[in-house]
Amino acid sequence: QICRPAATMGDPLFSVRNAFYLGAYNTVINEASDMETLSDADAIERDCFVYRSYIALGSYELAISEIKDSAATGLQAVKLLAQYLSGKKSKDSVINTFTEWLGDSACNRNPTVLLMAGIVHMHEGNYAEALKICHVGLNLEMHALCVQLYIKMDRVDKAEQALKAMTSTDDDATITQLATAWLGLALGGAKVQEASYIFQELGEKYNWTPALYNGRAAAHMKMGEWEDAERDLLDAFNKDAKDADTLANLITCGLHLSKNTARYVSQLKIIAPNHPVVKRLAAGDEMFDRAAASMA
Repeated sequence: QICRPAATMGDPLFSVRNAFYLGAYNTVINEASDMETLSDADAIERDCFVYRSYIALGSYELAISEIKDSAATGLQAVKLLAQYLSGKKSKDSVINTFTEWLGDSACNRNPTVLLMAGIVHMHEGNYAEALKICHVGLNLEMHALCVQLYIKMDRVDKAEQALKAMTSTDDDATITQLATAWLGLALGGAKVQEASYIFQELGEKYNWTPALYNGRAAAHMKMGEWEDAERDLLDAFNKDAKDADTLANLITCGLHLSKNTARYVSQLKIIAPNHPVVKRLAAGDEMFDRAAASMA
């Protein structure tokens, strides 16, 4: 059960929002089912978090089939993300639809539309376009996406500025804490240990999730503590054996500990064939085959 700090009582969606940011997707779905006396706007936002949770769990079809064409624009944007990630719609078609919506004054101030468009562009590697969409920072999650994007672009100076905007809005928010930890991992040095403490505090305060275990494992790996990292990743694996980040990190960890990672590699290829680790391994195999062929 997610505890609710007294300060959040004014936000009827606190428990759902918080669980989503922590990666506790089943908790989101369960908590949301008990929320009935909500305003129309809150009910739409609740449903967006529920369907985004199903998407995070890989249940794309459920989101696609349940979100009707008559649904609110925010929900349509979530459906579009599900169609993009599942390959049910072509990348061009999805991006063109978002571009159309962003040019429409009825849609282009909708935080969910902006966020979903930003996430799709991030997946496509269009970091500058994603930033252009999300830099308006209508909510903390959009600021957090900007932090992630700047980290991916190796612009930690800009990531620090985006984080500053978050801390000035709500220093204690879970998503602000997570963004602080992500930036800490990117900055390195003493900040890595601080990031590790943040993941640990969130895990102890709420519930440990694969995302939190992966965060602390990343900190351990940065500090060369491979056995500790593996321990966290195995805990993450026991919570969700189909989490792509867990499998990818178990492969990295296993290679450093000289362990057989074949099982994790096979699983990752099935679950997330386009994962960067799968692509790197394929490139490595190709180089090996070329080298072997040249020596034959």
